[in-house]
Amino acid sequence: MTDFRSLVALSLTVATVTPVALAAQGPGPVVQEWTVPWPDTRPRDPFAAPDGRVWFVGQVGNYLGVLDPRTGAFRRYELDPGTMPHNCIVAPDGMVWFAGNRNAMIGRLDPKDGRITRFPMPDPRAGDPHTLVFDQHGDLWFTVQAGNAVGRLRPATGTIDLVYMPASGSRPYGIVVDRANRPWFVEFGTNKVGTIDPATLALTEHVLPESSARPRRIVLGQDGSLFAGDYSGGKLWRLDPKSGRFTQWANPAGARSAPYAMAGDDKGRVWQAETGPQPNRLVAFDPRREAFLPPVEISESGGIVIRHMTFDPTTRMIWFGTDAGTIGRLSVAAWEGAGTTP
Repeated sequence: MTDFRSLVALSLTVATVTPVALAAQGPGPVVQEWTVPWPDTRPRDPFAAPDGRVWFVGQVGNYLGVLDPRTGAFRRYELDPGTMPHNCIVAPDGMVWFAGNRNAMIGRLDPKDGRITRFPMPDPRAGDPHTLVFDQHGDLWFTVQAGNAVGRLRPATGTIDLVYMPASGSRPYGIVVDRANRPWFVEFGTNKVGTIDPATLALTEHVLPESSARPRRIVLGQDGSLFAGDYSGGKLWRLDPKSGRFTQWANPAGARSAPYAMAGDDKGRVWQAETGPQPNRLVAFDPRREAFLPPVEISESGGIVIRHMTFDPTTRMIWFGTDAGTIGRLSVAAWEGAGTTP
């Protein structure tokens, strides 16, 4: 592995934006959005850091951004030309990891000085690292969509393992890690949910009963089950990993709901962004009742497309980025307080 460090240019642009509070129609949750001060850069995939700030990538703008929701201030860290970052996550030590979707590497940014450590892919076929997630050992699992693989990066050594899908065009996409430290992921190019044994790197695939299903994101349930949103069919699928059995429910907006971003909250509810409706809507599914709760419209910006969401258990906020150029959050506590839940 080539592991080297270089100082990146740190933009002096610091902007403060006043959040807009959006109440859902009638009694309901509160959504806030902040307009990112760098237009047309596709801000996406926000992740709350231990210090309360929220990091995100500017996929088209080629930067890492950070928002302080307490003040509304933004800061921008420039990345190498051609990085086209796709996703970022923050480690417990505050280091920011990101996927270089166009320059075939995973990067680690030190927010203290702007330095980047680069971990290039060991195989040119794996040219587009996609979505990142940590396991319990601090190793980093990631999908490689066009490269048709799932990888593991061991930060301690810089070693990268790649597991390729047996069928071409499988397009590994969303990914989570379960309590047994196994990564689970969806294959957006087909109707499969996969998992990898971290000890042997053996791949197991579970086939959804409908051949037309195209799962895009995935959430780990509190009971260990897996939930996947069917982007093409407008459904939520549940996989029991012990039996391999699938259960499905139609999304509130139906076949054209185009569920994309997903997150699970601390009460076991599964949230999806329905990106077919405009404005986009956030919908929660209660697995215990097997029922969807009333949707929340992203009525101020419209969302356009919400591609990824993360839940911060400390603040009980669901964070999301929009193609409308905003970083937003939904307060689960406010949503509960509005009487949405039974």
